[in-house]
Amino acid sequence: MIDIENISISFGNHCVLDGLSLSLPLNCIHGLVGMNGAGKTTLLNIMAGYTRAGSGTIMMNGVLLKRDRVAFLETDNFFYSNITGREYLGLFNGPDGGADVDAWNSMFRLPLDQVIDSYSSGMKKKLALIGVLRQDKPLVILDEPFNGLDMESSRLLGLIIGRLKERGKTVLITSHILGSLTGICDHIYLLANGKITLSRNKDEFAMLEQEIFKDVDLGYIDLVQGIL
Repeated sequence: MIDIENISISFGNHCVLDGLSLSLPLNCIHGLVGMNGAGKTTLLNIMAGYTRAGSGTIMMNGVLLKRDRVAFLETDNFFYSNITGREYLGLFNGPDGGADVDAWNSMFRLPLDQVIDSYSSGMKKKLALIGVLRQDKPLVILDEPFNGLDMESSRLLGLIIGRLKERGKTVLITSHILGSLTGICDHIYLLANGKITLSRNKDEFAMLEQEIFKDVDLGYIDLVQGIL
């Protein structure tokens, strides 16, 4: 179990996470949704060890979660200039050294010997994803992994995420597209006002979109009708 207990963090006078608590069963695929600015990426950065919370703890099987247990795909990935895709992947430690790079790339078909500067945004996303997946960590965190991917690559990513679960990994994903999560997740959580305000299991997903957007729809229906 991953136990997130009373996580709080503020930036200046703005409270982003306010005593957030959440328990994530292991060997499951978890989805995290919320409006822009809700604090999703901040929470993921704290879990990955990139940001220190103002208070609270995150435990994995009763032990403080450390950065070396997490593989983290950020929304916007940094790439050094004038290096090839293969050189970039060499920065990550895989279980078989560099021997598995071409095996992973057989799915994504990237020109690994070309400089990354020539890659499209979708190609860069795939390259970063290979770097994350081949680290073979028990917790895989994916922040907006479907952004920039075409339909075929999005489908492939869904299959990969399912395979990670089969191999005993725990996966946490954020997405602005709820439908991309309901098809693969075991649990989905709504982050709002600095806390988890809604938690649903797979057999409860049918009404999830209505539950999340009912208040939003009420606020916008009159506005839209007034303009159009």
